[in-house]
Amino acid sequence: MEKITLPKGTKDIGDPEIFIWYHVENIVRQEATHYHYIELRTPLFEHTELFARGVGEETDIVQKEMYTFLDKGGRSVTLRPEGTAPVMRSYLEQSFHIHNPRMKYFYMGPMFRYERPQAGRMRQFHQFGFEAIGFQSPAADAEIILLADRIYKKIGLKNIRLEINSLGCRKCKPQYLETLKNYLRNQAAQFCKNCSNRIETKPLRVLDCKNESCQNILHNESFPIIQNFLCDECRTHQNHLIGILESAQIHPVINPYLVRGLDYYIKTTFEMKTEELGAQNAIGGGGRYDNLSDALGVKGIPGVGFAAGMERIILLLQKQSESKAFFQKPFIYLSPLDQQGENVLLKLSIVLDEKSIPFYLDFSDKSLKYHFKNAQRMDASFIIIAGENEHQTKTYTLKNLLSGEQKVVSQKTLIGDLLEAYQNVKNT
Repeated sequence: MEKITLPKGTKDIGDPEIFIWYHVENIVRQEATHYHYIELRTPLFEHTELFARGVGEETDIVQKEMYTFLDKGGRSVTLRPEGTAPVMRSYLEQSFHIHNPRMKYFYMGPMFRYERPQAGRMRQFHQFGFEAIGFQSPAADAEIILLADRIYKKIGLKNIRLEINSLGCRKCKPQYLETLKNYLRNQAAQFCKNCSNRIETKPLRVLDCKNESCQNILHNESFPIIQNFLCDECRTHQNHLIGILESAQIHPVINPYLVRGLDYYIKTTFEMKTEELGAQNAIGGGGRYDNLSDALGVKGIPGVGFAAGMERIILLLQKQSESKAFFQKPFIYLSPLDQQGENVLLKLSIVLDEKSIPFYLDFSDKSLKYHFKNAQRMDASFIIIAGENEHQTKTYTLKNLLSGEQKVVSQKTLIGDLLEAYQNVKNT
């Protein structure tokens, strides 16, 4: 019978890579707690209409990438391709816009998009994201960016560049779009097929094209950049944001071609980028989405947020650090010699757990030589050996794998000795 293998675009995440994931996840949760963003866990699938209306009918996500199917009731449902629209759906569905309009959320989990798998881009991928809903001030934009910056720094990422742009608002965006369309129409024959099709319906998406010939058309002196069309309100918003970031020693680069890929962005948009992952250089981004609630049926709810692809962050960490730096090693390796030793060490494991001392318990179907090699491979600090003799004498054989010292200790004194040694290791 043929083996069953992973679906294309998915992967198993286990030892040793899983320890890097723990590291990232722990930092995200820690910062969410510090900034008091409350976790929201939305379903893995939603009604398809949520993404069609929220993300945008003409986006690549909706047109090409969503996993959409009919359930047994004939309803169209979609595996979530991104996290912001579900968060806003939940906020509106629970009527927070009426009785508790200012909410701060974070989420973390798998998303799904049908696209060509490559480094850092999977069909089932993972994101964490932060959303501040109900806040108009550019200071909210700044907090989101500061939070992203803090997370990346605490994770240990290096050489990260912040790029920002403004997409304008309902006042100034229409004039820019008309100017942009006129420019693109004059160059239509030179653009790729996708860009030519977008000129009339989604001209901003042309700016996001990765085709080199399209980029050459856009990057010239006659191209109209949105920064020259911003109204006073949008310019003030952007300047205030940049001022806050500069005062916090974060120095953004204005990129007038930065538009992101979703329809709901307005005013601020930003990306965190690195030069160490090749073409897939964005490791997170976001912006202001004051139009999203309108698309979902409730007018005038401002919001700002960001999301980061965890696979790309893991790839970057693997490039910048050794995987073993994240390995969570057991402090103690428990090695039973026989069934009596298993009973003794199982009881001891309960005490170690109560004292929050990490351990690994093996079993007696292996030789003592195997146990010593395995303990050293796992980089444990101590090995505790127990068998029939230890059961009878109420003792343990304790060996310090760092110094080589081995001794017999009583059950009464063992935990105190281990607690002291563990605290010494934690404090170094």
